[in-house]
Parts: sequence; structure tokens; C-alpha cells
Amino acid sequence: MPAPGGPAGPLGPAGRASTPAATRATTPAAAPHPRVTAGVSVWLDGLSRQRLASGRLAALARQGRIAGVVSDPAFLARSLAGGSCYTGQLGDLAERGVPAERALKALAVHDIRWACDILRPVHEATAGVDGLVCVTLDPRLAHDAAATLAEARALWRAVDRRNAVLGIPATAAGLTALSACLAEGINASATLVLSAARHRQAWDAYTEGLERARAAGRHLASLASVASFPVSRIDTAADALLDREGTLEARAMRGAVAVAAARHVHEQYERMLGESRWHALAARGARPQRLLWTATTVPEPGASGLLPTRYAAPLLTRGTVTAVTEGTLEELDGLNGPDGLNGPDGLGGLGGLKARELPELPGVQEAAGEAPDGPGPGTYAAARRLLGHLQWFGIDHGELASRLETEALKELNDAWHQLLDRVTLALDQGPAAGDGTA
Repeated sequence: MPAPGGPAGPLGPAGRASTPAATRATTPAAAPHPRVTAGVSVWLDGLSRQRLASGRLAALARQGRIAGVVSDPAFLARSLAGGSCYTGQLGDLAERGVPAERALKALAVHDIRWACDILRPVHEATAGVDGLVCVTLDPRLAHDAAATLAEARALWRAVDRRNAVLGIPATAAGLTALSACLAEGINASATLVLSAARHRQAWDAYTEGLERARAAGRHLASLASVASFPVSRIDTAADALLDREGTLEARAMRGAVAVAAARHVHEQYERMLGESRWHALAARGARPQRLLWTATTVPEPGASGLLPTRYAAPLLTRGTVTAVTEGTLEELDGLNGPDGLNGPDGLGGLGGLKARELPELPGVQEAAGEAPDGPGPGTYAAARRLLGHLQWFGIDHGELASRLETEALKELNDAWHQLLDRVTLALDQGPAAGDGTA
């Protein structure tokens, strides 16, 4: 199906589109990687036409270094500003007088289809578990369930790829739309999940959608969903509050809250996998809504004293997905030898997943006066204790997470408007925008 407002598929030498089938024909199945055999999924954070056209995304998939892609409006805005890969299509759209919103959809559909075709061998080799391309729907619709569902239907039809996943902010309306999408056979994920309470709601919306899909006679194994948890965002906010406190105890907690919050959410995830409601769906082929750890890049790692893999390494855990930038991926692949895996089992330190060596939680010993727990459920207990210690410094973890969800949605909306502004500017330049110059 052609993309609305423009062609779809890999770009040829002249900057115009060729057929997506060419990508499928020239992209071999991904090579086995130690992370894959350990049940660990690593996705690339950021989808751009530069990566598509250069063959970089195909190479990372072929090498088995990444098993999926996640992207958002902010990354696409940077891509539009950073090169000439979009100018040919933008020139065509300008020549035809296509308005900015339709043009943006055409650009996005083009890239999503291309990425889906590149990752199709991974999708087939993993029976649909990986090889997914997760992209964000228009966040301006986050509080309108009907509008979100209508947008999801339109984008799903335009992309026409089974390994696409549409990201929906986990507002009340968004989760209503997520259930409806799944009921209709549309892959949908919950984004901006920053607390265990919100994760519970996302899981319930997912299971409700699967139950409706089953009632409609749909094949549950074909449906994919993740719940994305932006990790570093928590530390950025918590560390600022701890710095304001200024005590030695508060400083000892810096850089520890985000991973503790992730462990707390993962503990809940493991419990939910044991619920009878889920067992009934799993018996009919349903797959869990995996946790997707996003925002794993460490802000100013040198200045903060944290390693670039501070978040990504401990989150590499069986049955979850970790999204990393290409820079973090390079650091990760060099961790503990060529396997790029953390610990002898190739698993991170979330606990309860047969990992024999788990990273310690910085700050627990100083704040609680005792050493951190070892592997397994004890690690979850240490995470709960650390989060409980936040109240000593006047920080309510639940209120902090709620505020961060609101701020994250506002930033996502701002990024969408900036993206539209860039597209509008390019279209205003007219057909000359397609002359091959940036």
C-alpha cells in the first residue's frame, strides 16, 4: 500500500523511493548473538532515514546486535534537521501542495515501513517476539480515546506491516484506546509508564484488549505490546531533589533511585505473570506485554561520575527489552568481553531471574545502614527499601512519578509541534527542498 502523500520504501540514488521488497530481498536473517540466546532483547533508540539509507540499521540487525527499534517525534525532528535524506520526498510533497500534517505522516510511514522490512527476518526468526518497530502516535490526542483509536487505525493501514507497534501514552484515555487497538488486531504499546501503579493499569488494559481480541476470534500470538519505562528521567528529577536536601545521606542516594524503581516495577511484572487471568490468555498463545526500558543514556556520564552503561547494563534482563542509543550500544557490546552481557548468565540485576551476580544498589548501605541484598527476591526488597527512604528527604515516590508522567507528555507534545514546524518550513521552501541540499 503506498504511503499517503508520498512514496514508501528505500530510497534510490536520486533520493526517490524504490520498492520495500528490495530491502527484504537483500537483508539476511540476523546472526545469533549471545544476548539472543540469553533471552535478552536490545532495541535501537532512534529511527532515521539516514540510518536506513546508509545501511547502518540493516547492518546492526544482520549482526544480531539489535532486535528492534523504538523512536519518537524528537528524534525524527533532529533527523530532519541533520541531513538531506528527506529532501527528495519533501520536494515532491511541496510540489503537490500537501499540508504539513499529511506530509509528516508520509515521511513517518515511509521510514516505518522501511525499518519494518529490514527487521522482518528478525520478526520471522523469533516468531514475532522481536523484529518490532515501535513508533509514537500523535501525543496531542493522548486524552481523547476515540481520536487516538482513529489515528491508530489510519496509521496501521498506511504502514501495513505486522511488525509495527504504535506507541500510545499511558493516560486513562490512552489505555482505553490501547485495549481497543489490540481488540482490533493492532499492535499497541503503552508509553511514559513511570510507576508501578501506572504499569498495573497498562497491564490491565493489555489483558482486556487480548480478551476482546480472543472473543473476536483473533490469533493472540500475532499481537505485540510493550510498556515503556523511561529510566534516567527518574534519576534526573530525584537527584535534583536530593541535591536540594544537601546532606551526606541524600547524596548517597544519588543515581540509585531509577534502577530501584525499575526493579520495583519488574517485581510487579513477575507477580502479574503468575495471575490466573494471564494464564488463561497465555494458554491461548498470548505473549506478555514486556517491559521496555527507555531513556537509558546517562546524562553527562563523565561529569556525573556514572559509566555510560549505568542504566543499560543492569537492565539487560531475560524477558524484557532495553532500548539504547548507538553510542551506548558500542559501550554495552564491550562490557565483560565480546558478549556484551552483564554477569555470567548474560542477565542484568533486576532479581529473581537466575542471575548469580547482581550490581549493588548505590545508596542502600549508606541510607539504610546495611549492605544491599544479594541475588533474587532480596534485590527487590532492597529496591523497595531504597524507594521508602525517599520520604526521609521529603520525596514521595508516587507523587514524583505522577509529576514526571505529566512533564514527559508535555515534552512529547512540544517535540511533536517542533517536528510539525520543521516540516512546515521545509514545505514552505517549495520544490527546491528536493534538490538534494540539506
